[in-house]
Amino acid sequence: MAGVEATQPAPAVDISKTSSMPAEGYDKKCIFCKIVNNEMGTELLHCDEEISCFRDIKPGAPHHYLVVPTRHVGNCKSLSKEHVPLVKRMVETGKEILQKNNVTDLSDVRFGFHWPPFCSVTHLHLHVLAPATEMGFMSRLFYRLNSYWFITADQLIEILNSKGDTN
Repeated sequence: MAGVEATQPAPAVDISKTSSMPAEGYDKKCIFCKIVNNEMGTELLHCDEEISCFRDIKPGAPHHYLVVPTRHVGNCKSLSKEHVPLVKRMVETGKEILQKNNVTDLSDVRFGFHWPPFCSVTHLHLHVLAPATEMGFMSRLFYRLNSYWFITADQLIEILNSKGDTN
């Protein structure tokens, strides 16, 4: 199984307390905004101005991480072509976290997003699961490739890149 993880907790970036007004990019009703803002006591494996990462509360594989924008960004359907660099950085952060946790076989990893309405939290979040070959039956269903409820990061990038072609 996963064993002891070697990552150091990242300092939280407090985006809600920078002024007396609610911060832009912070949704006080969003559980992921609260996690990133260190209001839930969740260990942050990575946190910077753009990207944060933490363990999934219901892991679907021995290594199951959620990589999220530090500031609130809506779900996959709300994204535009301008979000492609963000999605790519989310994937790179996921790979870095896996490598810090001694996952070296990146061919046995699943990176993807639930497609609305099949996402329980509207804050954009990338699922990083490894090893994919050790996912149980229900996880293989929830994070199924080529389904209408789960898309890979590469598929999302392709969708976003095509949005500029139709105008």
